[in-house]
Amino acid sequence: MTYTLYKNDLPAGFELSGDLAIDTETMGLNPLRDRLCLIQISNGDGKAHLVAFDGKDYSAPNLKKLMANSNSTKIFHFARFDVAVMKHYLNIDVAPIYCTKIASKLVRTYTDRHGLKDICRELLSVEISKYQQSSDWGSAELTPEQCHYAASDVFYLHRLREKLDVMLKRTGRANIAKECFDFLPTRAALDLSGWAETDIFAHS
Repeated sequence: MTYTLYKNDLPAGFELSGDLAIDTETMGLNPLRDRLCLIQISNGDGKAHLVAFDGKDYSAPNLKKLMANSNSTKIFHFARFDVAVMKHYLNIDVAPIYCTKIASKLVRTYTDRHGLKDICRELLSVEISKYQQSSDWGSAELTPEQCHYAASDVFYLHRLREKLDVMLKRTGRANIAKECFDFLPTRAALDLSGWAETDIFAHS
């Protein structure tokens, strides 16, 4: 995996074909409080494109144009958070969506370990390090270690989708998975509107 780091936006004329693996790095797990610092993108060709934000400029017209391509599926791990934070800071609606965490929860019912590290280990026999996960992503200059970590978070998502799709088909859960993926923008909107911890479908 190689990576290229950009500041605040992708360059003009940037194009990337195919389905896109996407991840974000923030200052925490509350999208209303913790600012968006980095977006990572890969189309599965072994290269990652990292867009670091300074916290002031989120206009990013070239990035938004890439995300607006409805012919490209956006592959996430825990899309609920990434979609919400991109909606809050970039004001974009990302679709169509595939979430490897949701797919894992639907088919790997024999475990409660659905982190990216866990499913990479089981499905791809790959060990990934999460050491940099809690580092300072708001720093003015990211370290090579942070960039390598960020790139690795999108490097395996295409391969994981292939493995999980086989399991979804085998278990007859592909349709319900798609319906869950399609609901994610609404789930993110609920999170941003104050219903993050409330199950509005519950009886009580």
